Formats: sequence, C-alpha cells, structure tokens
Amino acid sequence: MQVRIIVAGKPALAYAKAGMEEYLKRLSRMGSYELVSVKAGSSAEVSARLLERSQGCFRVALDERGDHLGTRGLADKLQALERRGEIKALAFLVGAADGHSNELREACEWHLALSALTLQHELALVVLLEQLYRVAALRAGAPYHRD
Repeated sequence: MQVRIIVAGKPALAYAKAGMEEYLKRLSRMGSYELVSVKAGSSAEVSARLLERSQGCFRVALDERGDHLGTRGLADKLQALERRGEIKALAFLVGAADGHSNELREACEWHLALSALTLQHELALVVLLEQLYRVAALRAGAPYHRD
C-alpha cells in the first residue's frame, strides 16, 4: 500500500526540515512513502488542495478531535486497512495553521489525532513521520519500538 503524506506548505523551521528529511530517508527503506506539499493559504483553500491531491486515496485527516491511538493501535489500524485489499493508497492530510475545513473532514474516511494537544502543523508532520517509521520498524521486527 502506498502512503502519501500531503502537507500545506514546506517546513520552514530548521528542526522540522531536519526531522522530515531524517524520517523520510528512513521510511524510503521500509516501503512506498511520498511527501507532497500543497500551496499554503486559507483553511478552505488548503483543504481544497489537500482533497484534490488525495483523490483516489483512503483519506486520513490529522485532527486533534480524531481517534487517539497508541503506536500498536496505529500499527493494527494500518494493517487492517492494508488487509482490506481495495485500498491501494493511503493519504494523511496535514492542514495549515487554521486546520481543516468541515468539507475536508466530511470527505475523509478516518480522523486521527496525534495528541490531545493542538500541534503546530510542522511539528505534527514530524510526529506523524516518526510514528509511521516506528510502525514500519515494528512490522519489520526492527528493535526501534519498545513497549
């Protein structure tokens, strides 16, 4: 299953750039992961761009009101989606500072919270990438994840 991470704008903060690059490099050895940036703008504009770029994908909106899962729960959910067979591509949608529009939330099949806290979108991107790497390492039997 291809995993596409679609984010509003490119990270400008040094820590976010470094974290993004590091985890994308690690993920490149673990499967098919792609980072796509869309032009920043208002919540409605960004949401429309995110929806456009995620057409044909099983959409996951990152939202603090979404499902709260631990790493093993996330691994189980992703494995269950993969086992369904009809899902060829999964798109994680990371909005801009103003969050997602209601239209985007309604168009997504799943809402995932990375934390009960509201996270700055560049930080959310790094946390998501790290968790995707952690899940991939867990599934591969690598010693990265510890319970």
